[in-house]
Amino acid sequence: MFEKFTAEARAVVRGAAAQADHMGSGTVGEPELLVALLDRTDAPAGGVLAALGVHERRESVVEALAAVRRRGGVSTADAEALAGLGIDIDAVVARVEEAHGEGALADDGRAGRRKRTRRPFTAEAKSVLERALRIAVGRGERYIGDEHLLMALTARPGPAAAVLADHGVTYGDVVRVLDEARGRRAS
Repeated sequence: MFEKFTAEARAVVRGAAAQADHMGSGTVGEPELLVALLDRTDAPAGGVLAALGVHERRESVVEALAAVRRRGGVSTADAEALAGLGIDIDAVVARVEEAHGEGALADDGRAGRRKRTRRPFTAEAKSVLERALRIAVGRGERYIGDEHLLMALTARPGPAAAVLADHGVTYGDVVRVLDEARGRRAS
């Protein structure tokens, strides 16, 4: 599958691994893929994110992704729903971290592992890569670009899609802007 990746998509994958190192994560997941996409302003996905105003809100997106990771994958919308049931997720996280240390709920894959030079991808991140392939094939495109990675991140529920939705960006928005940029009718 990786032979079909464009230079931009490969750069995103490398950037996601670098983000995992920078964030101290033992794995590469959806948050790292999204931050790597945000870092690439000169590629198709960068144009889409700029058109949707995400680049101006980069710090807010990164902070939201860190909060989701700290809460063990619980999105802001899920935290609000739990609050409606009387469950304060921040209090739960604080108690877990008090007992087990900061970041105890962040599934970073570090437990019991030595330092690696290559970070493994989480099942969710692998699913994003596979979904990007299916999206590209469904659009009749013979390559997987960074724009397909962005579409894949927003196509299904997950930390990246939840954070982007909280910032007003949905799969439909991504497809619309991408298709407008290419002079196509939106799918």
